[in-house]
This record gives sequence, C-alpha cells and structure tokens, in this order.
Amino acid sequence: MGLMMDDSRPIFVQIAERIEDDIIESRMPEESQVPSTNQFASFYQINPATAAKGVNLLVDQGILYKKRGIGMFVAEGARAKLMEKRKELFYEQYVVTMVKEAEKLGITVEQLTEMVRRGEKA
Repeated sequence: MGLMMDDSRPIFVQIAERIEDDIIESRMPEESQVPSTNQFASFYQINPATAAKGVNLLVDQGILYKKRGIGMFVAEGARAKLMEKRKELFYEQYVVTMVKEAEKLGITVEQLTEMVRRGEKA
C-alpha cells in the first residue's frame, strides 16, 4: 500500500513521525519492541536504509533505544518527551500563525477565543 507521500519532507522524517504518532497514541507503549527496519521498509514499501534513517533519528533523540541482538524499543519517558515537542511545534506552527493572521484581519482576542470555541463544537 505504500506510504502516503508528502513531497515537501524527506521520507525518513515521515517514517519517524509515524512512529512518534504511534507512541503518542499509545499504539507503541514505552518499553515495547518496535518493528525492525526491514519490517518498516516492507510495510511502507521503501528502502531499508531509509527506514533505518528514520528509526535512527528517534534513537538520536532518546525516543528509541537498541537492545543488542534483540532490536529497538520505545524508551521510558518517550511519550512525555514527544508530547512536549509536539506541543511546542503546535504553538509555533498554528498558534503564532493564527494570532498573526488575526491581527492582520483586525480580529480581537475575544473574537478569536469565540472562533476557537465554535471550532470545538464543529
């Protein structure tokens, strides 16, 4: 079935984000073993080296760790670390952008708050 590609970002980054999503949404609990790079490569129909690059990105961030001869595992505290990272990204990508656009359009904080509340019900 292949990975739904977003051409603006490298495949290995998208693989890392998929794994992050699985950890955040508790599909990959802390201390559980994650699929091998060959399994990721097969599932997403990508080169194993590309899958390894995505996995290693998360190893470098302390999200995954390797047990010699066994495989990769989700690190303790990985979910909390990812939640913090994603909240910061959310703030930068959505909130700051939204507030700047609201200022341009003359939308007050009160009006913006009301729009957000209306969005909750949608």
